[in-house]
Amino acid sequence: MHQTPHNVTAELEEGAIRLRVDREIYPLPAIYGASYVFIDRCFVFLERDGEGRVVVTLQARDPNPAEEALRALVGEFSNELLSCAWRHQITAENRHLIEAVTSQALAGAMGPPSLDDLASFDFTSDGFEDPLGIAQSWEEKHGRKNKAQEAGAAGAGEEEGGR
Repeated sequence: MHQTPHNVTAELEEGAIRLRVDREIYPLPAIYGASYVFIDRCFVFLERDGEGRVVVTLQARDPNPAEEALRALVGEFSNELLSCAWRHQITAENRHLIEAVTSQALAGAMGPPSLDDLASFDFTSDGFEDPLGIAQSWEEKHGRKNKAQEAGAAGAGEEEGGR
C-alpha cells in the first residue's frame, strides 16, 4: 500500500491502481469530477467501502501497462481531486451569486419587453438626473437668441464688411 498526499491511499494491482479516498476531506462531487477527467485515459470504477471512503480503481486501457505509468496516475488523480474539491468549495460558497448572474442572463436572453409591457409604464416622470447637461439641446444649454439680438448681429456683420 502506498500513502499519497491528501489522505488518499493507493494499492497497485495487476494493470490497475486502487485508491481509497476519504469522503470527509473530499466531497463526493469532487471525486466524481476527478474521475470524469480520467475516463478518456483509463477505465474508472467507483465503489464504497464501509469506512467512509470511496474506492476509485483506475484500470489502464493498455493490457500491459508500465508500473511507473500507473504510479503517475496516482499523482495526477490526487492533483485533480484537490482541484475539483477546491472548485466544489468555491461553487458552494458563491451559489447565490452564480444563481443571480444566471437568472439575469436568462432574463436578458428572453429579449426586449413587448409593446403591451411598455404601455403600462409611466414615461412622464423625470427618471434620471443630468448634472452635465448632456440631454439638453444646444438652445436650452446656451440660450436662444431673440430676434433683436439676431438682427443686431447680422447688422454688425454688414457694417464690418462695408468698410
